[in-house]
Amino acid sequence: MSGGRRPSGGPGGGRAAVLGAVLLWLCWRAAAERLRYSMAEELPRGSLVGPLARDLGLSADELPARKLRLSADKQYFTVSEGNGNLYVSERLDREELCGKSASCSVSFEALVHNPLNVFHVEVSIEDVNDNSPTFSKAALDLEIDEWIPPGTRFPLEMAQDADAGSNSLLTYDLTRSPSFSLAIKENPGGMKQPELVLERTLDREKQSSFELVLSALDGGNPARSGTVQVRVNVLDANDNPPVFSKSIYEARVAENLLAGSLVMQVRATDADAGSNGRVSYSFGNVPAGIRELFAVDSENGEIRTAGPLDFEEKSEYSFALEARDGGGLTGHCQVQIDITDENDNAPEITILSLSSPVPEDSPAGTVVALLKVRDRDSGENGEVSCELSGEAPLSIVASSGGSFKVVTASALDREQASEHCVTVVARDRGSPALSSVAELLLEVSDVNDNAPVFEEASYSAYVRENNAVGALVLRVVARDLDAGANGRVSYWLSGGSAGAAGAAPLVSVECREFLVAVRAQDGGSPARSSTATVRVFVLDQNDNAPRVLYPPPPAASGSVGSAFEVVPRSASSGYLVGKVVAVDADAGRNAWLSYELVQASEPALFRVGLQSGEVRTARAVSERDAAKQRVVAVVKDHGEPALSATATLHVVLAESLQEALPELSERAAGAEAAGELQFYLVLALALLSALLVLSVALAVLARLRRAGPPGVLRCLGAQRLSLAGAAFPADFCEGTLPYSYNLCVAAPPRLAAEAAWPPPPLPIVPAEELVAGEPCEKPSPSSSAVPGEPPADPDAPQVCIVSLSSLRFS
Repeated sequence: MSGGRRPSGGPGGGRAAVLGAVLLWLCWRAAAERLRYSMAEELPRGSLVGPLARDLGLSADELPARKLRLSADKQYFTVSEGNGNLYVSERLDREELCGKSASCSVSFEALVHNPLNVFHVEVSIEDVNDNSPTFSKAALDLEIDEWIPPGTRFPLEMAQDADAGSNSLLTYDLTRSPSFSLAIKENPGGMKQPELVLERTLDREKQSSFELVLSALDGGNPARSGTVQVRVNVLDANDNPPVFSKSIYEARVAENLLAGSLVMQVRATDADAGSNGRVSYSFGNVPAGIRELFAVDSENGEIRTAGPLDFEEKSEYSFALEARDGGGLTGHCQVQIDITDENDNAPEITILSLSSPVPEDSPAGTVVALLKVRDRDSGENGEVSCELSGEAPLSIVASSGGSFKVVTASALDREQASEHCVTVVARDRGSPALSSVAELLLEVSDVNDNAPVFEEASYSAYVRENNAVGALVLRVVARDLDAGANGRVSYWLSGGSAGAAGAAPLVSVECREFLVAVRAQDGGSPARSSTATVRVFVLDQNDNAPRVLYPPPPAASGSVGSAFEVVPRSASSGYLVGKVVAVDADAGRNAWLSYELVQASEPALFRVGLQSGEVRTARAVSERDAAKQRVVAVVKDHGEPALSATATLHVVLAESLQEALPELSERAAGAEAAGELQFYLVLALALLSALLVLSVALAVLARLRRAGPPGVLRCLGAQRLSLAGAAFPADFCEGTLPYSYNLCVAAPPRLAAEAAWPPPPLPIVPAEELVAGEPCEKPSPSSSAVPGEPPADPDAPQVCIVSLSSLRFS
């Protein structure tokens, strides 16, 4: 057994030494890929050939994972899965496998996986002396004339031994006889020809025949032998044996000749005359296979083909021909026929191993298939090249021993191609060239190398407010080019705005818009993800009716009474009576408010501003107009459908608050008779409180006026106009805003105390956030005077009376 590695090299200097070392190393690597064993033929099944796994460097623990197995056209051997030893699986006959060849071996491949590799194994079959020498005939008949002189030699048939080497080396022995002896003649081909030598003159009359035994002994240990009987008949007169024109005839013919084709012609002559000089041709002692392939014409010596010649089965044939004359004398020659190869065999492709599927992240150069390509022809006809046909990132490289590796030429991408179908084309160098093909289908397994991708990087959605929980807002789609779990996408909210932790879904008119980050993640390991932003715009619905802030409804004022305004009878057309203030919690068009007059005691006396809600006189107030007026206005928004609310404003036509009090008392008594007593009590307390406060204020003002008016009281001048202020509840951040105002008028010259009502407890906000109304008109100087009273002295002290936005009476 051989197969060990023998590194060799020697000391040297310079570039030549380095080059020699490299070449030796390459040879050492090449030798390491081939293991050689030897065994005797005819070993029984299960006989040990050699420790294959150990010679490959594999331990017993590695065998299950490395999957050691054999690949051969015919399985003569098997490898143990337990210890990796190589055993005989079929009895081998060297003569059947290799015939008379000097060397005989069986080659096959050993495949090792994880990683994939191939090793070439050659087992040499040693010959065993299991065949005895044989003769083609049981007896050899010779006819010798009695006058033949002593020393004449008569060639005898050579024995055949199917063994090889020393086991086929034959020696001959002849039984003792005083008339004959045995001589050995070595032919040019190295074969030993036994010859019968006549030792003394024969006398037919004394002895007409002789019976001898020729023994053939081979060189085996122990030696085997074969015998043939030699019968000699003594004749008269035929003293010339046939003689061939050549001792060795050689011919070269192509394989695949048709049966009956002429190969060569041999010729032998006999100097005798008559029947003793007539020569016939026949095969000597030749194997049966020779007679199946060739035929010799006994008359003319032509050798023709009898069966198909195949160079791949045998490339040369050597056999003996015999020429015999009519007297029984024979002559022999050797025929050597060489068969030339024809390119009649296409390459044979065997797929030893195919790693499919292969991961798409496999690096370039990964071995995906092992191929064995064999061409039974020889020379250039048997030289094979391989190439791949088809568009695929694969290439094929040659390995030792006629093997080829299919490797990845570049990175694989399953998303572009989930499988690659290529054709392996094997072509020889014959003329014309022959080729064969084999299909390889390589599947590419998925690796999670793609993150989910949303159809859009950013989405916008419009939803109405007041949506039910679970209502569909938007559908987002992310696609992952990977397959299986790697391409299975799941979604969740990963962040956003709108003032909610984690961007929890909000549907409220308080938020006009908010952002939601949607994350898509695949099921790979490690997982890949991507995000998309969803901008949600909340659309307002007209779900809030206008709310009237002024004049307040009876329920809001806390009494059965309602707000009233005092309008002097001297008021002209356009005089500001009051303002209806309303808000709408909706947004946009749903919060645009318009005001209309729907009912009035004197419809022609009042008008309402469509946008501002201001109630003004439509004409001048006359003495015929009733002192008490009732104005009802409706406030509508612009939603679909429109929502509305009504506001009722009570107007008293009087020149002063004192003049209006009786009217108010009568109205309150008529409206709420049950609360009359309570009203007067409250009114009395209010008047007394007002008189007390006014008296103190007048005293303070008189003293301050002598010292000059301080800056804080400069607003208490003689200016007679409405000063607009703004107040609204702080919980309104959308829609229209409430509106209130303060009225400053000059005090009458009377010293009677006037009631000063405190303003409503409404928070004050910046004026730019209010809805602007029309400016208050400045009344004429006479409009504020009490009828019948003289005009006020310009130098008299001024009093600022702050009116309430509404008055409520009970």
